[in-house]
Amino acid sequence: MAAALLALLATAGSASAQTASSPPSTAPRPTRTAAEIYDAACAACHGPDGKGTPLAVRGFELEPPDFSDCNFATREPDADWGAIVHGGGPVRGFDRTMPSFGDALTEDEIALAVSHVRTFCGDPSWPRGDLNLPRAIFTEKAYPEDEAVWTTGLNVTGDGEFSNEIVYEKRFGARNQIEIKAPFAVAHQPGSTWMGGAGDIGLGFKRAFYHDMSKGRIAAFGGEVVLPTGDESSGIGSGALRFEPFASFGQILRYDAFFQAQGGAEISANENNAGHEAFWRLVVGRTWVQGRYGRAWTPMVELLAARELESGAKIEWDLVPQVQVTLNQRQHLMLNVGLRMPVSVREGRSTSLMVYFLWDWFDGGLRDGW
Repeated sequence: MAAALLALLATAGSASAQTASSPPSTAPRPTRTAAEIYDAACAACHGPDGKGTPLAVRGFELEPPDFSDCNFATREPDADWGAIVHGGGPVRGFDRTMPSFGDALTEDEIALAVSHVRTFCGDPSWPRGDLNLPRAIFTEKAYPEDEAVWTTGLNVTGDGEFSNEIVYEKRFGARNQIEIKAPFAVAHQPGSTWMGGAGDIGLGFKRAFYHDMSKGRIAAFGGEVVLPTGDESSGIGSGALRFEPFASFGQILRYDAFFQAQGGAEISANENNAGHEAFWRLVVGRTWVQGRYGRAWTPMVELLAARELESGAKIEWDLVPQVQVTLNQRQHLMLNVGLRMPVSVREGRSTSLMVYFLWDWFDGGLRDGW
């Protein structure tokens, strides 16, 4: 996969970190069509059909990607494609086999060439990578993704607790995703003792049932089955089988900003151990990029709400300011640091420092792209 990404117009880096657009061009508008620009600048290596030319024609060993492969060609936003075309492979930690076209093509011509590459995937059911908005700590995004995320929480007030959760996400088909959640924690128990172990394992599914790039919108539904695998006596497991249906929505806003929402419920098979609960989550943020193609910073604010489905229950509101930052040139490794703060029903609830490390493994290995 890394070899394919080295080629012209190949993408590199996570879409969730690349919502920034290029500065407006002052050059004259192109007089050539998108197809003509592609044929002149790209077809010699990538072929007129986007499937690549033979070794004897292109003259180098690197195998070009297949732009008609929707699984490859739709994942990343236009900004990532443009970065590689403009600056060449080194812009995203790839080989110099992919040359820079920044001096040969104007910004508008690069944008047209990218738009032509988009036509090689003829299946409109694949959501565009521009709709893969930055991941918040708690709000489930609507875009199906290939990611591994390790989230850690540490109580900074109240009872001591150190929690961890590893999530593995695998996309299949145009719109679907499965995931596995494996939590483990150490908690302070009455009597000044500490107990720890594995928590309740979750098995989830998500499907993006709607997307419209012209309006910058995407929506999904999904569900998760949470198995009572954790140790209930240590306070780490719930002791009940739970089902958690949800719906998610994402909207691209102006100036590289975005809005996401999620709503759902936790339905317990054993109300004596765990009750039913409704939840809803909102997040708004904006991405800034250092320089032209450098590190991406995305400050976000999440508003979390949850209410037990029983008479007289109050809504628990939490506020989670946070910032996500890309760690490497390829931008498929990210760190997010935030603070979860209760703003209502504070008794018995703690403020927690939250940190996650995200690996968008479709775009490369942990040591790639630095």
